[in-house]
Amino acid sequence: MEKIQNEHLYLVILCGGSGKRLWPRSRMKAPKQFIKLFGDKTIFQQTIERAKLFVPLERIYLITNSDYLDEIYDQAPEILSKNIFPEPEGKNTAMAMGMGAIFVQQQDPEGIIVNFPSDHHIADISKFEKTIRIAVETAQLGDYLITIGLKPTFPHGGLGYIKAGERFKLINDLYTYKVEKHIEKPEIEMAEKFLKQGGYYWNVNLYTYKVSSVLKAIKELDPELSLGLDKIRESLGKVGEMGVVREVYEQAKDIMFDYAISEKAHNLILVPGDFEWSDVGDWKVAYDVSPKDKDGNVVIHEKGDGEFISIDSKNCLIHFSDQLIAAIGVENLVIVDTKDALLIMKKDRSQEVKTLVNKLQDEGKLEYL
Repeated sequence: MEKIQNEHLYLVILCGGSGKRLWPRSRMKAPKQFIKLFGDKTIFQQTIERAKLFVPLERIYLITNSDYLDEIYDQAPEILSKNIFPEPEGKNTAMAMGMGAIFVQQQDPEGIIVNFPSDHHIADISKFEKTIRIAVETAQLGDYLITIGLKPTFPHGGLGYIKAGERFKLINDLYTYKVEKHIEKPEIEMAEKFLKQGGYYWNVNLYTYKVSSVLKAIKELDPELSLGLDKIRESLGKVGEMGVVREVYEQAKDIMFDYAISEKAHNLILVPGDFEWSDVGDWKVAYDVSPKDKDGNVVIHEKGDGEFISIDSKNCLIHFSDQLIAAIGVENLVIVDTKDALLIMKKDRSQEVKTLVNKLQDEGKLEYL
C-alpha cells in the first residue's frame, strides 16, 4: 500500500477520550485507546500504524490530554514531540479539531487534514484505505467538509446519523453524496426509524477537509470558537503563548464538532464506507469484534505472568495481566482483573459500567479512576 502522493496531506489524531465503559482497565490517565484488545498492539498504536500508511511521520499530529503524555511517549516514541499538542483541559472535538487545523495551517496553508480518532478498531484495512483515499480526493475538489459514513446494522443512539442526499461525484467507482441532514445522537426510537427508512449512515468521525474550508466553516457557524482559535494562532511561538492557550480553553464551550459545525453545515459530503469498524464503546462490543477460542471465549492477556484456566466456561471475555484467573462452569461473563480492581458482570450489562464509574466518582473513590 503506497502512501497518498500529496505533499499537502496531514493526519490529525484526536486522543482525548476517557472510555468509562471499559473500566477498570480504562482509567483517567490511561484510557481505552492505550490498552490492548486486539493483538499485541494497543488501540492507539494501531491508530498510529494506520496513519503511517498515508503520510510520513512528520505530517502526523496529535491533539491530546496533558495527562496522557507519558503513555503517548511510551507507546509511540516515533511521533515528533513538536507535533503533539497537550490541551490544558478537555473541551471536546470542536476545539480539538480547530486546534489541529491551526497547527497544520501554520505548517501549510494549503494543507488537507484527515482526522483519526485514537480509539477506533478497523478490521479491513484495504477497504478503509480505499475509502480514505476517496475522501481526500473529494476534499481536493473545493470548499467541502467530507465525512465517512457506514450503513447502520442496528439502531444506535450513541452515534450521529447522516442522511444521504443527491449524488455528488463518482470517484474510483464509488458515488459520493451531498448530505441532506446530520442528526447527532438521536433518541433510540428515531434511530430505529432511520434504520427502517434506509438512506442513513452512521457518522464515524473520520472527517476530511482543507484547512481553509474547516476554518471558514468554524468562522461562519461558531464565531466564538473562531475568535478563540484566532487568539491562539496569533500567540504561537511568542512569549505568553501558553497563558493565551489556557485563557482561551477556560472560556471555550465544551461541544462536539458534530453539534457545532456538521449539523449546521451546507457543504457536507458523504463518502460511504463498507469496512469493518467499531468504536469499542464497552466490553460487550470488545467481545463481539474479537476472535474467540473454541468455547467462544475472548482471552486478552495484557501483560505480565498471569494465566487463564477454564473448565466448561463459555462465551466470556477475560482481560488480565499478572493474576491466575480460573473459571468453572460460567457463561456470558466479563471478567477484567487489574492490580487494584476486579470487575465481574454479565456481558449484556456492559453499558452499566459507566454508571458504576460515576458512582465511584460521586463517592470520592478517585484512586480507582
